[in-house]
Amino acid sequence: MGAESNCTVHFDGQRSQGKALLETDNLIFRGAFRLSIPRKAITKLDADGGTLRVTFPDGTAVFELGPTAAKWAEKIRNPPSLLDKLGVKPGMHVAVIGLDDATFLEQLEGRTPNVAHRTPKKNTEIIFFQANTVAGLARLAKLRDYLTPTGAIWVIHTKGKGAAFKDVDVFAAAKKAGLVDVKVASFSATHTAEKLVVPVKDRQR
Repeated sequence: MGAESNCTVHFDGQRSQGKALLETDNLIFRGAFRLSIPRKAITKLDADGGTLRVTFPDGTAVFELGPTAAKWAEKIRNPPSLLDKLGVKPGMHVAVIGLDDATFLEQLEGRTPNVAHRTPKKNTEIIFFQANTVAGLARLAKLRDYLTPTGAIWVIHTKGKGAAFKDVDVFAAAKKAGLVDVKVASFSATHTAEKLVVPVKDRQR
């Protein structure tokens, strides 16, 4: 979701100013006390008079957000789909490399008929590339050549303790390929996705 606001929060008899962050899976507050409320754990949600009231198993937190309270409530009730988070728009030219996820592929092909497999086409707008080893990340340099100037490569890889490699390995490989990392998203319970793009200064018009 990617929204943030400086605000005051009341929770469990405490009151604090700080920063609230509305992320894809969690509502976070950082101030004199901290909260991290999983969206799935929210049992009740109200927005009235610029105040967002969020009830979850530990109690009710009151966020004084002002005019954005109603918008945050709507985003929490209707979170973006995975394809929305990954920026896939109808009709886009995309490619899928090394990714064997039947559910994702079905959703992707339902949004755009322009899906290439194994080898991308020139001027591809988004490439979904699953990397299983650090050595496999060397392929980024070649994949970069298939992108439109403003296109992106989402590197999808395992996460957590059993991850095949770390995000710093992706960042290092991206730099070698002339790419920069700009965003991370949860792809599934087992995989994460990191977005790489061509630096603005290097984009040919």
